[in-house]
Amino acid sequence: PLVVGTRVLVPPVAFLTSLQVTGSTPTPYELTMKTVAILALAGSAAAFAPAQTGARSSMALSADLSKELGAMTPLGFFDPLQLCKDGSKAKFDLLRERELKHGRVSMLAVAGYLTTAAGIRFPGAEDIPDGLAAFPALQSTSDGMMVLYQMAAFFVMAEICNRDASEVTGVKPDFVGDYRNGALDFGWDKLDDETKLKKRTIELNNGRAAMMGIWGLVTHEIMGVSILPGGYLPGH
Repeated sequence: PLVVGTRVLVPPVAFLTSLQVTGSTPTPYELTMKTVAILALAGSAAAFAPAQTGARSSMALSADLSKELGAMTPLGFFDPLQLCKDGSKAKFDLLRERELKHGRVSMLAVAGYLTTAAGIRFPGAEDIPDGLAAFPALQSTSDGMMVLYQMAAFFVMAEICNRDASEVTGVKPDFVGDYRNGALDFGWDKLDDETKLKKRTIELNNGRAAMMGIWGLVTHEIMGVSILPGGYLPGH
């Protein structure tokens, strides 16, 4: 098993076997797909940590992290590597923010993966395959490269905008991962504390599930094993 962050991950044996060096020379496509899968695994693994409820505090030297949001049954506060052994709230908040960000990205990734697998495309992109095969297909044309450049620009802008900007706006976040910055609210401030806690728990758990979900989808696509209804296999 692979122990990362505060979770133990057990990669599928077939997936690990597929990454072993064999006597044959892998094709560029196979190398690309396996590299993407490894990066996806590393990215999702780095994000796992229990959640928290209070605002970020770099001054706190120790805290009872077992009562934080996300430390729930049956495991409770699960930290086998003892990354937060010293009770550092600052370290905990850093891990919490990474988990939230990876969870949010993974939820979008799962939604996009399944949407294209269902055959839904933007106008003009009807011939672009789904799954990981979309990347080499986009790279093969000038229009496709333009799409990739636009995607890269969007990622940069999303990274710039989705962060704590309290030093600029003067609006302090209510909790780690609160990136409203006094601009986007959608009625959050009108909710009672119990509802807020419930919604944050839902986001946390959905994000954790999505991190494992996108990893599983990509891994099975590389293995050539479908886990979708009807035996459909994206990218093939």
